Amino acid sequence: MASKAPKPDLATLPKKAEARMLNFFYGAKQALRNITLPVYDRRVTALIGPSGCGKSTFLRCFNRMHDLYPGNRYQGEIRFFPDDLNLLGGDVDPIEVRMRLAMVFQKPNPFPKSIFENVAYGLRVRGVKQRSVLLDKVEEALKGAALWNEVKDRLDDQANNLSGGQQQRLCIARALAAEPEMLLFDEPTSALDPIATASIEELIHQLKDKVTILIVTHNMQQAARVSDFTAYMYLGDLIEFGWTDDLFFRPKNKQTEDYITGRFG
Repeated sequence: MASKAPKPDLATLPKKAEARMLNFFYGAKQALRNITLPVYDRRVTALIGPSGCGKSTFLRCFNRMHDLYPGNRYQGEIRFFPDDLNLLGGDVDPIEVRMRLAMVFQKPNPFPKSIFENVAYGLRVRGVKQRSVLLDKVEEALKGAALWNEVKDRLDDQANNLSGGQQQRLCIARALAAEPEMLLFDEPTSALDPIATASIEELIHQLKDKVTILIVTHNMQQAARVSDFTAYMYLGDLIEFGWTDDLFFRPKNKQTEDYITGRFG
């Protein structure tokens, strides 16, 4: 949670991205309505709210995951800084977007390859072929995901032989290897035990010095522990957004207060 030190003026904080009047439709069904939300650079922003409120839908707009299914459509913009690119623009290549905004899913999804090849995958896609470069980048990514010491002597082992928590950190390493500017986490600990969950949360604290993080979580305590900012969503609407400790302890909206205190949702 944000520290007790005086908070900086939001107007002075650099943004990494900003959704502007974002609407999203699954066919005829509108799932997001006029969402305007800043994502501050090298901060952790958590998305909370009851199941079906649009958290994951919103998250997946950022890396154009919805493009993979017919009938889905966006309205509005997601501006990405510092180049002020509209990620939803028709002239923007979704593959390039996914390189710049990497995603880690709810359940660990390692490829049926070795530990090394899992992490090297994105680098190979980008055309990196030199073995020494791959080795350096894989080591750096595994260290960034706090996994190197556990796997450095078994890089040729199959990734599926790792524990669930290790597999999820491997997926984070795979994302980090491509040097993304933003990490999208979609409930990354919901399939993990408490020890593995604590490990991932500690990793998030370490990573935010290097990369902007947007995380969907069903666990309000987790949002309070890991995030600087929190957005509360309900039925496709953004109800409230602010510093995490303000939203949890001094919510401005009665609906937010009712959800956080367990009176509804």
